[in-house]
Amino acid sequence: MPAARVEYIAPWWVVWLHSVPHLGLRLQRVDSTFSPGDETYQESLLFLGVLAAVGLGLNLIFLAVYLVCTCCCRRDHTAQTKQPKSCCVTWTAVVAGLLCCAAVGVGFYGNSETNDGVHQLIYSLDNANHTFSGIDELVSGNTQKMKVDLERHLARLSEIFAARGDYIQTLKFMQQMAGNVVNQLSGLPVWREVTTQLTELSHQTAYVEHYRWLFYLLLFILDLVICLVTCLGLARRSKCLLASMLCCGVLTLILSWASLAADSAAAVGTSDFCMAPDIYILNNTRSQLSSEVTRYYLQCSQSLSSPFQQSLTVFQRSLTTMQIQVVGLLQFAVPLFPTAEKDLLGIQILLNSSETSLHQLTAMLDCRGLHKDYLDALTGICYDGIEGLLFLGLFSILAAMAFSTLTCAGPQAWKHFISRDRDYDDIDDDDPFNPQARRIAAHNPMRGQLHSFCSYSSGLGSQCSLQPPPTQTISNAPVSEYMNQAILFGGNPRYENVPLIGRGSPPPTYSPSMRATYMSVADEHLRHYEFPS
Repeated sequence: MPAARVEYIAPWWVVWLHSVPHLGLRLQRVDSTFSPGDETYQESLLFLGVLAAVGLGLNLIFLAVYLVCTCCCRRDHTAQTKQPKSCCVTWTAVVAGLLCCAAVGVGFYGNSETNDGVHQLIYSLDNANHTFSGIDELVSGNTQKMKVDLERHLARLSEIFAARGDYIQTLKFMQQMAGNVVNQLSGLPVWREVTTQLTELSHQTAYVEHYRWLFYLLLFILDLVICLVTCLGLARRSKCLLASMLCCGVLTLILSWASLAADSAAAVGTSDFCMAPDIYILNNTRSQLSSEVTRYYLQCSQSLSSPFQQSLTVFQRSLTTMQIQVVGLLQFAVPLFPTAEKDLLGIQILLNSSETSLHQLTAMLDCRGLHKDYLDALTGICYDGIEGLLFLGLFSILAAMAFSTLTCAGPQAWKHFISRDRDYDDIDDDDPFNPQARRIAAHNPMRGQLHSFCSYSSGLGSQCSLQPPPTQTISNAPVSEYMNQAILFGGNPRYENVPLIGRGSPPPTYSPSMRATYMSVADEHLRHYEFPS
């Protein structure tokens, strides 16, 4: 007697997704019963994709309006240069990075759960397919034995026992029993068409799942790379890197909304199937199997008797009857007809083999093994599979939020980069902490010296108007005066014999005491200069 059925209970997320209103493209209500061949039902799933497309459009419109408003907004330049608001950009990038990492983590979990559920479904389909194929092989094998092998032995025995009418009647009775076995085997369902459909379904599911899993894996890697490179561009203040990564972020945003559309449609459609899987299978297997056989495997309850019980019972009784007849012939006919022993032993071996096949066939036709495969398939697709799809949908939402936030931070960062460059331009070009001045001096030393000379000239004012003497004699000043001059300029011996105006140094900071010192040094130099007559 088959064991009690392990009840299948749809999880709460299946009930929730099944209760989602199913609307067609014309906003008419559609029955939520799973029927993938119905055009109206297909439109209801397509409508979920349309909703995701509308969400993508609204998201892009919001980003476009925000970018236009941010780029057209003009703030006070002095306030912006004195207090650059880079803290907001930094925290926005941090929030976007955290959202991206959280989205990828959720996505990895959802992708793994969906993959596990689909592989459990494929494994269960392969197990059921193996069982059905085994049943067909046993049925065809026993039919071959009864029709060909047994008939061959009975034909030879008929020639041997031609003189004995009672033995001929026994052989005809055995032939009748073999015919009953063949009739009972032919009444069993043929699973060849079912196995073909299951094999095709398993291969298609494995093919789609392989590329689905690979697509999401590449999408996770792309999200992380874009987020990290964008943060690197913000840290290095690279405009080119930031602009290119923001464009890639918009592309990833579109992919996130597209994946949300696919995940929502797949989750709702699968939940419709998982809400009442028995009804859908019963309705779609009427052409291959009888409702009694299908219900026996789907429900597998003690109240339902096996539809194969009568056939298997007749099979076993016929084999038992033939074995009794063979034993009687071996006992009474072989002493009279020794040549019949070989065929009788061959029939006995054939009947023993058929009895072993009968036990295997009884075990395979029992509902418990196939019902367990059925429950495993439902558990994989309705529990792990749909749960993984829900987490993938959450990943798509978090990724869309992350890249929307990152895109909103782009213009602010761009304006911050421009304001910093403008601040560097406003600093004196001879400032040693000005990176632009250092770049100019490194690439064009003469230009740097000329610029430094002009800056110094503008600082001194009237000193630029002085014309240097056409000829200058070598100073005869004592060594002590040059030592005092070296001490005055920091003790650097490089500047001992170089005029102050040609050193390319930044102008000093003036004070009354410094001015008096400079004037005394200048007077001391003028006394030693010789002017032409």
